[in-house]
Amino acid sequence: MGAQWKAKHKDLAANAKGRIFTKLSKEIMQAARGGADPDMNARLRMVVEQAKKASMPRETLERAIKKGAGLLGEAVQFEHVTYEGFTPHRVPLIVECLTDNVNRTVSEIRVLFRKGQLGAAGSVSWDFDHVGLIEGAPAAAGADAELAAIEAGAQDFEPGEEEGQTLFISEPADLDVVVKALPAHGFNVLSAKLGYRPKNPVAGLGAAELEEVEAFLAAIDAHDDVQEVYVGLAG
Repeated sequence: MGAQWKAKHKDLAANAKGRIFTKLSKEIMQAARGGADPDMNARLRMVVEQAKKASMPRETLERAIKKGAGLLGEAVQFEHVTYEGFTPHRVPLIVECLTDNVNRTVSEIRVLFRKGQLGAAGSVSWDFDHVGLIEGAPAAAGADAELAAIEAGAQDFEPGEEEGQTLFISEPADLDVVVKALPAHGFNVLSAKLGYRPKNPVAGLGAAELEEVEAFLAAIDAHDDVQEVYVGLAG
């Protein structure tokens, strides 16, 4: 799936700090349209936590909040757009973007999809579950991920991106509830977002085929307007 692919192939995805901060800033600005106070804006609070995890400078974070909330003049307007399709060798993927120019973005995404196949809305999303994705780390030794998932109201859990972490999966509507409940059950929340999990991940690709898929994904993920890439790839 997308999160696992990014964890395993950080060397392929363009992970320069500046680009990461740019993507996070856009998310913060978008979320801050619902209010500049993270305590009163659950979506903003979650993105701010992701920014802190990425070590975004406080000044950059605060400026993004103020800009998005319109406190520095005219608020920046980003539009959330989603693209669906296939990589080479028919691996399904969903690409989420934030853009201030949809025409430019779709034109550039079409070019990136030339080695794959860009589909219509709904062409692959039926093969993914829309869920809440919460990364957690044990607050103390002996924290039980299965018990925490049950008590906090998560649907499922699995090993997280980094050793010792856990990815808790929730219903979309339960995301904030699970985030607030996990600390009481021994887990610190590192990040939380709505995302997609593949129902039928593609397996059995050869080394050369997998290399093509990874190169395609890296090019998509490196685009400035791309925020998230969810991939129906096993392993």
